[in-house]
Amino acid sequence: MAENPKSSNSRKRQSGNNSVIVYAAQCGECFKWRVIPTQEEFEDMRSKFIEDPFFCNKKANVSCEDPADIEYDATRVWVIDKPNLPKTPPGFQRELVLRRDFSKMDTYYITPSGTRVRAPSSVASFLEANPECKGVSVSDFSFTPPKVMDDTVPENVKGPGPSSANKKMKALREGDDDV
Repeated sequence: MAENPKSSNSRKRQSGNNSVIVYAAQCGECFKWRVIPTQEEFEDMRSKFIEDPFFCNKKANVSCEDPADIEYDATRVWVIDKPNLPKTPPGFQRELVLRRDFSKMDTYYITPSGTRVRAPSSVASFLEANPECKGVSVSDFSFTPPKVMDDTVPENVKGPGPSSANKKMKALREGDDDV
């Protein structure tokens, strides 16, 4: 929504690269998009976004009078993260991967040992097996994926269609006996 500031990840359309390339936040006053230089800075800002919204003047030497750093358009695929997701614990890395069909992003965490985990149960197992990760709990991780903005997905990309089983079930519910 234009009236609420947003935080966003933006991914350029490049073959073979389905992860986040640019982090950006929308100013709550002028609604211009500002590039956030690192994933760590983005996550820090996003983790307290509701109580401390983003404004242009939070970037050094930037004001609402300056042109936007980046424009929201279809030259790249945009995804919008939810505000106030927990910041990734030290030693871990949050990884977002866009599905080939552009339907959604998958959220993973890379552990300090390099293991990729994709669910809270995997995080719990890792933490239990690695007591040196003191002070880190499963609640420090969020697998909530950002929302892919449909208006920036290339038109030639088809999202996941219903499977043939789903088509058959739909036809049966609609009374089509030729299934």
